[in-house]
Amino acid sequence: MTIRILIAEDQALVRRGAAHLLSLESDMTVVGQACNGEEAVELARSLRPDVVLMDLHMPVKGGVAATREITEFLPRTQILVLTTLDDDETVFEAVRAGAQAYLLKDADEAELLETVRALNRGESRLTPQIARKVMDQFRRLASVALPAPARPSGHAAHSEVLNDKEERILQLICEGMSNRQIAQATFLAEGTVKNYVSRIMEKLHANTRTQLAALSRGVSSQRR
Repeated sequence: MTIRILIAEDQALVRRGAAHLLSLESDMTVVGQACNGEEAVELARSLRPDVVLMDLHMPVKGGVAATREITEFLPRTQILVLTTLDDDETVFEAVRAGAQAYLLKDADEAELLETVRALNRGESRLTPQIARKVMDQFRRLASVALPAPARPSGHAAHSEVLNDKEERILQLICEGMSNRQIAQATFLAEGTVKNYVSRIMEKLHANTRTQLAALSRGVSSQRR
């Protein structure tokens, strides 16, 4: 099936260049182009694209706010942030808003195309430098003893610190791998990987993989 893409970018040259590149692919079609965040939200509501290429620094309404509105209204639409901004605050605000992938504009064409296809398959993707920032936040979170939930007398409170295996699996999650891919990379059974993922979510108090990065940012901010 053809992947329907909306491009939100205020620089006309960049926007048209991305549209031309994507339109050359037989499995992709650009259904709309927006020059600001407000227009991106309006077009997303009417066109219901599979993937939105979202710049963050745009007039009228920024990319983070637009991402948040689109993902709330269209939870099946995947947001691919494509920007020059890579500071910690911007990265985690975009992830918290619902972005499933984060690429810098110096990414090559093959990486952009593969990321679009990965999002359409239900995966998430981060560039290595962005994944490193996410992992740094996880390590800071895991190194802080979070208050354990109240337990009946006689039961010891469990540690919230991730062990080496959990941290490795968390890193692979941040790289956008599925449970099956993680199982292949770590030589574990897929069922074992699912158990690890559930345990990581429990330790970091997350309900979904996407929430892991968002919660790491939120808890870290409260601890500062």
